[in-house]
Amino acid sequence: MSVEYSGAGDPKRSLELLWDVRERPRRGPRPRLTVDRIVRAATEIADGEGLDALSMRRIADTLGVAPMSIYTYVPGKSELIDVMMDRALGEATPPREDLPWRDKLRHIARENWDLYHRHPWMLQVVTARPPLGPNLLDKYEYELRAVDGLGLTDVEMDSVVSLVTGFAASSARSSVDVAQAERRTGITDREWWEATSPFLEKVIDPGRYPLGMRVGAAAGEEYDGAIGPEHAFEFGLERVLDGIEALVRSRAAGEDA
Repeated sequence: MSVEYSGAGDPKRSLELLWDVRERPRRGPRPRLTVDRIVRAATEIADGEGLDALSMRRIADTLGVAPMSIYTYVPGKSELIDVMMDRALGEATPPREDLPWRDKLRHIARENWDLYHRHPWMLQVVTARPPLGPNLLDKYEYELRAVDGLGLTDVEMDSVVSLVTGFAASSARSSVDVAQAERRTGITDREWWEATSPFLEKVIDPGRYPLGMRVGAAAGEEYDGAIGPEHAFEFGLERVLDGIEALVRSRAAGEDA
């Protein structure tokens, strides 16, 4: 599975597409395509088959046009991925303003978790240079509002948002990997364990791994597999929030002092 990098194309062209400020011809026939149609087609391909399957030719075939016509609207795959990312981020919804801050961050984390499951290809995109489009900036704004007024510094607010969204992405990656492993191998986790267990029972001495055998058996029964991505996500999210709460309390205690 290949990795793509956001911001890898022409920054000016990407920003023009992201903010829809491209210069359009004032005369001539009505365009047969639009950037929106191209992005929707590209997203459907990536959703179903991953970014490895995405190419300008594949998009053109899907839309029933010549490959070169795509380049009239989008300069290349890199710029297209930037727009795809921003459009996908626009699907996430902000938390209600009346919620407590922990519930707001839970909502944000779960929205990110759901987003990566709807569009697993997003996990193939390294966003060290994020696509600075309107949806990304809107999302960042309401995520910051979730922790505004808690006594944190601006840098701490940014770090809290990065911690929560990064945790959601990492957890979603594990979950997506499990689903893809089952789909690509054709066997479930339970079937894999049933195939390996008879051999392991012969070669493993339980007395050598008493904790591993006991805890592993309990976890395997609970998860019905080697790992439980949803359980890990929910458990880890609460521990992340506990840590943030400790930070918030320490800031409040410092102000009182």
